[in-house]
Amino acid sequence: MCVANTPPPPGRLTRRGVLAGAAALAGTSAVLAGAAPEAFATPAASLGSPGRGGDLVVEGGRLLDPLTGEVTEDAVVVIIGGVVRAAGPRSRLGKRTPSGIPVLRAHGQWILPGLVDAHIHLNTAAEARDAVLKGATSARSGSTNFYQDVAVRELARRAPELAPRLRAAGIFVTPDLGDTILADPDLAPLARLREGVRSTEALRRVVEVNLARGADTIKTRVNERAGLPEQDPLVQVYDHEQLSTIVAAARRGGKGVLCHSYSEKGCHDAVTAGIRSLEHGAFVGERTLREMRRRGTYFTPTLTAIAGLAESSDPVLAERGRTYLPVLKRAVLAAHELGVPLAAGTDSSGGTVDPIGREVELMHAAGLPALDAIRTATTGAAKLLGFDGTAGRLARGFAGDVLVVDGDPLADLGVLTRPARVVRAGFSVPAA
Repeated sequence: MCVANTPPPPGRLTRRGVLAGAAALAGTSAVLAGAAPEAFATPAASLGSPGRGGDLVVEGGRLLDPLTGEVTEDAVVVIIGGVVRAAGPRSRLGKRTPSGIPVLRAHGQWILPGLVDAHIHLNTAAEARDAVLKGATSARSGSTNFYQDVAVRELARRAPELAPRLRAAGIFVTPDLGDTILADPDLAPLARLREGVRSTEALRRVVEVNLARGADTIKTRVNERAGLPEQDPLVQVYDHEQLSTIVAAARRGGKGVLCHSYSEKGCHDAVTAGIRSLEHGAFVGERTLREMRRRGTYFTPTLTAIAGLAESSDPVLAERGRTYLPVLKRAVLAAHELGVPLAAGTDSSGGTVDPIGREVELMHAAGLPALDAIRTATTGAAKLLGFDGTAGRLARGFAGDVLVVDGDPLADLGVLTRPARVVRAGFSVPAA
């Protein structure tokens, strides 16, 4: 799985991500065309400042708090400037609700915090907008080819209704950079390496360029890709020493590492090298899961992506998906039972954004209770991304990111795949 190769964006890219916004915004006039004229009437002095969130009252539905599992009947959520100022029953908050601000009525519906997609590839503004519409109001990039995710992160800060709050991973630390060698001039010296990005110096260089461009986390791999029929996902491409080099370089910049993995040995090497989260990990074994619990290493299984392989028209990929999915489900349940922290991620890429609610459904299908499955896309994923205190709950001081659904998610997680309404930082947007 993981990011598919895409052509470089037009125009020149500068260092430190100064013009990275141009990469993600190129060709996105269709996304912005529906905006009201006043949306563009921004004073020049404020162009460099983060965008202010909206004001909104969501009232009348049942409010679920994923942390406690508590359900509040006839709830009211007050959002001012994109931040929750109050949340609770109408009987307590009704008389204190501000007047003169928009109201979203959710009578007969359920209210949840916006979901978190801990592994997604966002290459365009259209994809970023689609992720929000499908319920992912916060996310972590699984890498992009030309720092589009850094630009999407900045788009989210300036116009939060257009993109999820994002942790950007920059470019993939992988042996063969391909056209990604063009992502930054400082990568050019790596083009003549016969063995690709494998030496200590080369590995450090890619990490350092990512950090210079403003990456929030570092993405690497230990195994080949499952989504390419010519590759064998059980073949290891980096050893423990190389992974340790990547982790050490990331830590010098204060960042963690997420690692694409499949084989048990690869998973174990990655975990013991000090990664922050294990991605995919179909054949992770109990020995490694116990090490993950000890270290607090997260598991992001991306069940959606593996299930998607089983539906492929390519017979190799379809067979791979059918073989891997039940193995991965057993690994997810074993991880949960051992106390390994789990985070939901779709691994969406290639222009198609899967609803993060589908990953929650698959977590439940793997054996997690419904509430625990919801936590993998709320409180659990938020903690992995460093958004705990911001995302994953609707409580005072948290972000005004809301999902309104047409049924009880504790009884039918499928409602999370088709939200009736999404609110991002206090701005109500129509569901996909």
